[in-house]
Amino acid sequence: MTTFTLLSEKEILNYLKQMPEWHVENSELVAEYIFADFRHAMDFITSVASEAESLNHHPTWTNTYNCVSFRFSTHDAGNKITDLDIKMAQFISNAARHFIT
Repeated sequence: MTTFTLLSEKEILNYLKQMPEWHVENSELVAEYIFADFRHAMDFITSVASEAESLNHHPTWTNTYNCVSFRFSTHDAGNKITDLDIKMAQFISNAARHFIT
C-alpha cells in the first residue's frame, strides 16, 4: 500500500499558487493541457504513465487529439487530495513544459 499524507485546504491552496494550471473541482485536482498535435500529447502521456507507475498513483485522464485532461484524488484517503496528488500534479506540470511548443 502506498503511503500518503492528507492535506488541508490551506496546504492545497499554497501548492496551487505555484501551479496555476491546476484547480480544485469536486474535491479533485484538475488540469488540462493543449499540445501542438496528437503525437506530442501521446509522448506526454507516456512520460506521465511512467511516473504514475513508479509512484503507484494513477490519474484519471482523458485524451482527445491534442488535449489531455487530468483529475486527481487519492482513493485510499476517501477521495481527498493528498501529497501524492500534489507530487503527480507537479510532475505533470513540469513534463508538459517539455512537450508544449
